[in-house]
Amino acid sequence: MNRPPAARAGASAVIVLDSRLGAVLPASAVPVLRTAEAVYATDGLLPEVADPAPEPGELLRRAESGPLVLITADPADPAALALTEAGALLLAPTAPAGAELLAAVAVMDRLRSPGGCPWDAEQTHDSLRQYLIEETYELLDAIEESDRAALREELGDVLLQVLFHARIAEESAEDTFGIDEVAEDLAGKLIGRHPHVFAGGDPAVSDSASQILRWEELKQAEKRRESSVDGVALGAPALALAGKLVSRTIKKGLPADLWPSTEGTGDELDAGRALFALAAQAIADGHEPEGALRAVAKRFATQVRAAEAAAKAAGLDPAELDAQAWRKFWH
Repeated sequence: MNRPPAARAGASAVIVLDSRLGAVLPASAVPVLRTAEAVYATDGLLPEVADPAPEPGELLRRAESGPLVLITADPADPAALALTEAGALLLAPTAPAGAELLAAVAVMDRLRSPGGCPWDAEQTHDSLRQYLIEETYELLDAIEESDRAALREELGDVLLQVLFHARIAEESAEDTFGIDEVAEDLAGKLIGRHPHVFAGGDPAVSDSASQILRWEELKQAEKRRESSVDGVALGAPALALAGKLVSRTIKKGLPADLWPSTEGTGDELDAGRALFALAAQAIADGHEPEGALRAVAKRFATQVRAAEAAAKAAGLDPAELDAQAWRKFWH
């Protein structure tokens, strides 16, 4: 088997650093670095291991006397071009999946650092709450509309919120953590809750249904929760909250007759009890109440727009439609 050119010893080479990865050299650079008679770098890169690169002509003359290495961040640098055009190897690290996340972290660092964006620098966990909610719902809308372009954009906007909050936490004087700790905790959680994948198997998991049960068991033990409703986000939209509470308690055997009563009592909570009962029944029937209500609401909005457009096409002002006119244009 022929070895790739990048692995040849005794050859001059240009090593290109990826700014996202820092001073990470490709593994293919090891042979040429071992046999190089001199190592140079442009733009003051790696001064502890490389000398400043001479001008291109001088660099070529030195390369004629023996193999040398040039380290650069720019393959279009004149010295790099001169060497590669003369036959030097061009070596660059292969960026792993997720390398662009490093670039995003660097951008956030610049925005929050002195000389960055004044607005970004002023934000706090509390001030960003509204944007987290807005971006999450915009992502949900992109998913529901099957809009691939919007999905890509909105995923980025949600990621921005994660980067923002992690950076603010990193600057905190209390319980400091950053994006690396967030990612580390996430990886640990995923590994710990998937023993059937990462720990050589789990007899309790045979399909997706048993995995869901196992996930809840592991989470309960991990977080040492005392109640089946511990950990439910009480700040969630009311219908979603009702659905989540019922979903949790159904799994623990809570009977339906203990759900909030739908019988009228004449107080202001009657409507709430009725809505809770509907959400609970939807969960019991295998439906997701928040999504179901959103679908109906969006369909209703479409019908309203269609009726208004039909009225306008008929020469009527949609703002002045009476009940009979609404029914006429409703489809």
